[in-house]
Order: sequence, then structure tokens, then C-alpha cells
Amino acid sequence: MSTTAIILIVVAAIIVLAVMLYLARQRQEAQREEKREEAAETRSAAATKAREAEQARLAAEEQAERAQARQEEAEALRRQADDVDPDLDADADADADADEVEEPRRA
Repeated sequence: MSTTAIILIVVAAIIVLAVMLYLARQRQEAQREEKREEAAETRSAAATKAREAEQARLAAEEQAERAQARQEEAEALRRQADDVDPDLDADADADADADEVEEPRRA
């Protein structure tokens, strides 16, 4: 084989390797870009979930506050009923007597 043919084969091999290296890097860059897009979508989904969770937390707090207000209203109505009830003092005395029941003595 002549020297010119060997040089052409080596040059062609170098060009083929350079093209393969270029294509490999292009493919890697495309994959990185896909991963960046996937990460951005995942971050967006995470932000959406965080907003939904915050809204749910605020709604739960609001519902708890409404429940507390209703409970306070019920307690106020119970106190009002206690104030109006003429038998309440007798019931309170009976409850106090029941609390004072002596325990059986142990020998």
C-alpha cells in the first residue's frame, strides 16, 4: 500500500471518529435538555402540590375556627339554659351529694 493511501485511511478514520464524537456529544446534550425539561415539569408539579396543600391547610384552619365558634355558641347557650333553669340548683346539690358518697371501709 502506498503512503498516500495509508495517510488517506488515517485521515478518513480521524474524520469518522471526529464525526462520531460530535454526534455523541449532540446526543448527550439533547438528553441533558430533556432532563432539564423533566426537572422543570417536576418542579412545577411540586409547586402546584404545595399551593394545594397550603389551600387545604388554610381551609382546615378556617373550618376549625368555625367549629370552635360553634362550640363556644353551644357553651353560651348551655350557660343561658342553666341560668334560666329553675331546677338547676337542686340538680347541682344532688350532683354534689353524689360526689360525696363515702367509699366502703376496708378492714
